[in-house]
Amino acid sequence: MKTNSIENPFVTTGYVSAEYFCDREKETSDLVRLLVNGNNVALISPRRYGKTDLLRHCFAQPAITERYYTFIVDIYSTKSVAEMVAKLGSSILETLKPKGRRVWERFVSALSSVKHGISFDVNGQPSWTLSVGDLKSPTTTLDEIFAYIQQADRPCLIAIDEFQQITKYADKNIEAALRTYVQYCSNAKFVFSGSRQHLMATMFTSPARPFYQSVTLYGLNLIPIDKYKDFCLKHFRNSGKNLDLTVVDLLYDRFDGITYYVQRVMNELFARTTTGNTCNTDDVETSVKSIIDDSSLVYEDLLYQLPEKQSLTLMAIAKEGKATNLTSGEFVNKYGLISPSSVKSAIPALIDKGLLTMDKGVYQVYDKFFNLWLLRNMN
Repeated sequence: MKTNSIENPFVTTGYVSAEYFCDREKETSDLVRLLVNGNNVALISPRRYGKTDLLRHCFAQPAITERYYTFIVDIYSTKSVAEMVAKLGSSILETLKPKGRRVWERFVSALSSVKHGISFDVNGQPSWTLSVGDLKSPTTTLDEIFAYIQQADRPCLIAIDEFQQITKYADKNIEAALRTYVQYCSNAKFVFSGSRQHLMATMFTSPARPFYQSVTLYGLNLIPIDKYKDFCLKHFRNSGKNLDLTVVDLLYDRFDGITYYVQRVMNELFARTTTGNTCNTDDVETSVKSIIDDSSLVYEDLLYQLPEKQSLTLMAIAKEGKATNLTSGEFVNKYGLISPSSVKSAIPALIDKGLLTMDKGVYQVYDKFFNLWLLRNMN
């Protein structure tokens, strides 16, 4: 039976329900088992593999919903401990609000340090209105939040998304502080989710780091193509539409099987296929072009804002596709770059801006749609 029926089953804006969630049966079973049996987990994979939606799917399983409070906190955009604490507090409050006054009131009453930053509407519903600048003592507020978690009337499961972001904070003690909070919080288990694989692995496997051997490491792989084919075919058929399965083969190969890109193009293809008609490979280029065109102004502005050395390096990597030995004379000469040293200085800046990824010495433009836009505008 379908639940939460929607117009387009290829959802690109978050988790809706199991009906629109592709596979991940083993991963869901594994993670639920680990969490309900008292394990903290580090969930690691490149971005856009679907980690956050997997967590939402896991947290929607009966074994969890019937027993736990669950919170997912995305700290990717945070730049300081204060911002992280604000994210944590507001995420918990927003999650508790639908559960009734008795539940959220317990949380609000625990936050003595920030009561002035929580406002109430005419119906008595609370909102987190505290700005980061108003957070006078982030450590005190963090103490209060963990004190609430420890005494909550249900055990808690807390997922902190893009956890490696804490390594960028000016306060270098936060990693050790969080490890202490986690260690002594017996009423909660944690998932530390992250996409910077090297950083995440170092945080949890280096004996010199606070979180050493404190979690179960869990790597997320690609959804197998056969599973995705079954998923796509089912939803086309359920809507009275037909699908040439070579479309999925083409997209899976073109976008390296990465969930977000395959899903985004399938969303466009489904929207363009009318009832009774067939989606085939001839429709793929039109759909990809439409997606890239929609973001063209954003991509243009993004490239314009980059210093020359970074933009030239980024375009060279886009042309190469999967680039290695970026500072070699061969690579520099092939793409007419300024010098090996200019490339060397550009690489960490591009990685830090999230425009470039590196895995086992192979560099790629992070956003595959942006990569296609770059290629189109360089020709």
